[in-house]
Amino acid sequence: MPTLTPAHVTAATFNQALTRFRAALGTEWVLASDEDRATYHDPYSMGDGLDHEPSAALAPASAEEVRAIVRIANEFKIPLWPVSRGKNLGYGGAAPVQKGNVVLDMGRMKRIDVDPKYAHCLIEPGVSYFDLYNHLKDNDIALWMSVPGNGWGSVLGNALDRGIGYTPYGDHTDTLCGLEVVLPDGDLLRTGMGSMANSKVWQAYHYGYGPGWDQMFVQSNLGIVTRGGMWLQPEPDMSARVSLALPHLDDAAWALDILAELRRRDVIQHNIVFGTPVRSASVMSQRKDWYDGPGALPDAVNEAMMKKLGLGWWNTKLSLFGYAGAVEAHIKLIRDLFEPRIGKPLEFEIWHKGDPAEKSARGIPSTMPLNSVNWYGGRGGHLSFAPVMPPDGRLILDYAKGTKAIYDEMGHDYSASFTIGKRHINNVSLIFYDRDDAAMTARVDTLYRRLVARAARDGFAEYRGHIDYQGMIADTFDFNNHALGRLNERVKKALDPNNVIAPGRNGIGRADTSTLTTAKGAKA
Repeated sequence: MPTLTPAHVTAATFNQALTRFRAALGTEWVLASDEDRATYHDPYSMGDGLDHEPSAALAPASAEEVRAIVRIANEFKIPLWPVSRGKNLGYGGAAPVQKGNVVLDMGRMKRIDVDPKYAHCLIEPGVSYFDLYNHLKDNDIALWMSVPGNGWGSVLGNALDRGIGYTPYGDHTDTLCGLEVVLPDGDLLRTGMGSMANSKVWQAYHYGYGPGWDQMFVQSNLGIVTRGGMWLQPEPDMSARVSLALPHLDDAAWALDILAELRRRDVIQHNIVFGTPVRSASVMSQRKDWYDGPGALPDAVNEAMMKKLGLGWWNTKLSLFGYAGAVEAHIKLIRDLFEPRIGKPLEFEIWHKGDPAEKSARGIPSTMPLNSVNWYGGRGGHLSFAPVMPPDGRLILDYAKGTKAIYDEMGHDYSASFTIGKRHINNVSLIFYDRDDAAMTARVDTLYRRLVARAARDGFAEYRGHIDYQGMIADTFDFNNHALGRLNERVKKALDPNNVIAPGRNGIGRADTSTLTTAKGAKA
């Protein structure tokens, strides 16, 4: 018998539901043992993770099985927590917001269909970045993909959570084109041009006829996406990439202004990551290799680390893609803008079509960046705080200095980067910790809440959040007495009256939303 049931569901009712789920999926795909549940805990939880422990997990193989699960869930009032692969590390992994939800694990759904001529694909949630990369490579398809830091993750799941990569197609949500969705009552919907039964242009055009509902299923709990179309990058004739290491903290002011302008003009077509020494060093070393004392990493240690690893105070990699003439012209432009300021020539790595893929600036999946969670040792973990801000170099630098001062005050190492998009910058503050250090995890929780409060006070908001903080982040969107939150709740209740799809995800469908609160009153 399960040792845990969803809230407000009796053990007898839950066992009846499990019996029905087994009939729909097969016994082996209903996972309800203690060992099964443990595999769905947040691997980076600050503690034992039991606050978000699921009561079971279900592993469907098709959209029809997902529909069957949803119908049974409604009958027994069983809350489901859909995940694509459960690799949303740093945001909760596969763990639900509310303890006792049943995880709906779509990792078995791995179908890939690629159109090489028109440069798009139609994929299921279980397709990882490694799966899609290998499919393109093994079938000699001249299309490139964009990847985030964690290649284990789901291509579709990352796009649905507004994840990013670092090639021209790195705004992953923008590349979505046509979704297949199981609604909270078990009905099946296709958005956009896919709403025509015999459509030949589902992945060719973002919109349909009348209102477009695709964004309703991004970062939401209003349906379960079982397939999605995504655009892929046609292989360019040439790519070039270069690394920049800027030696001074204040270099961010002028460099960010230049880079943001190049990004706006599509000279640089990808999201640019502009990061501190700890961000780079944490992938290849641990804190104890540099310093084992109390408090935040001293500036002198940062300087020594920079010198030994050849880093600057700010470090970035720029890539160029396209026809050879355009890439060469942009190389010259970047040289003219940066070489006089840094006092040395830039060394570009050039790739031409036909050269080995490893020399190119294409997206190649990797899990190397996950090494950073080992910074403090022990069982490592990390949070990411990334408010959306204007692309203003001086503003961002001043904000970074203020953020670093909070880290210093709290005795925590400052690891950060700025991700430069087309019209914004995400001021990404990484927070590493040792899960088994209770004092450190308590400090990290306080630090994160202070950063949220400070950003909300200053008019900047998070774009994504960990399951521990999703409600708090949602409440910072407080215009007109939380009009957005109230709309989300009205739509949720209309589509999902039993609240069976991911209750609490991104603050929607929480147990009690009668009084919305805000982080603005917290200490900043």
